[in-house]
Amino acid sequence: MARWRGYRVGVLAAGRNTDLLLRQVQEFRPHTVAVDDAAAAGIAGKLPAGTRLLTGPAGLAEAATLEADTVVAAVPGMAGLPPVRAALEAGRHVALAGKEAMVVAAPLIRRLLDGGSGSLTPVDSEHSGLFQCLQGEDSADVHSVVITASGGPFLRGPADLSTVTREQALRHPNWEMGQKISVDSATLFNKGLEVLEAQGLFGFPLDRIGVLVHPQQVVHGFVRFKDGSIKAQLGPHDMRLPIQYGIEWPARPAVPLEPLPLAGTWEFLEPDTDRFPALALAYEAGRLGGHAPAWLNAADEVAVAAFLEGSIPFTAIPAVLERTLRQAPPGAPDWDALYASDSEARVLAREQVRTLRAIL
Repeated sequence: MARWRGYRVGVLAAGRNTDLLLRQVQEFRPHTVAVDDAAAAGIAGKLPAGTRLLTGPAGLAEAATLEADTVVAAVPGMAGLPPVRAALEAGRHVALAGKEAMVVAAPLIRRLLDGGSGSLTPVDSEHSGLFQCLQGEDSADVHSVVITASGGPFLRGPADLSTVTREQALRHPNWEMGQKISVDSATLFNKGLEVLEAQGLFGFPLDRIGVLVHPQQVVHGFVRFKDGSIKAQLGPHDMRLPIQYGIEWPARPAVPLEPLPLAGTWEFLEPDTDRFPALALAYEAGRLGGHAPAWLNAADEVAVAAFLEGSIPFTAIPAVLERTLRQAPPGAPDWDALYASDSEARVLAREQVRTLRAIL
């Protein structure tokens, strides 16, 4: 394996972007590569001699268990849960970049962490910010925490979101992200996922986890203490900082970035849950607990895909979420029930998409 800035990259995983993956393989020389089943044919025969190829969900989960100091888990959606589970069961340190594992399975993940040798640090910029602010602090002294949101591309308008286009929804003001997370940021559902993730990571009640819209995105998280003090973590729009901290914690190696300018005006606004009801629905799912977060997450994956392909308008996304969430079953799922519940929620969400497509 080639050494890169002090790291040895042993395993790389990707979905279907095999062109980028092959360039990374040439640069980092991993011993193992994992890809979707659909991408296997396009990459077979193009890997360096001796490189092992794993395919499909089982291959991705196996890749997460291979010997490594840190597994960076960045697979979006429900598909990211099995490799996180596998890595923790294998005693690995997971730098968690995908929200959904903690959103849909926080109690099960906590059980793995409490009963095994695996460990977890957050990589999302907001959760990394909270994690950094909480270092050295007693959680009993914390009054509440706040994560920030850019407000997305529709913060300033239009007032009527029913006619916004796919291209407009993908135009995030600060970050370059994949299509799913860009749409989630536009609906503010991404911030709802982050609220649920924060609850799973840090154990604070939902009513002590707030959201503020901060268009400048300089402050990523606040921790408010019972004595009235507030700690905040600030940083530029550069994911190298939270990724490195998630890998290297508690160390802080230097990153080649210019010092963050502090001059200028910073805004902090309350989120508008009338225009962006998906955020409120995430809080509702968190209060319901059990299957509800998994159902809401599944409904969003279905609804966003339908919007991206032009089947439903932007404003139908939260409608699919609400209609699906209403039917979430009670009870606390185990691993097997969780996967079955996710599948059931997707079937129902697709029915809601068809219904809304017919009436809108």
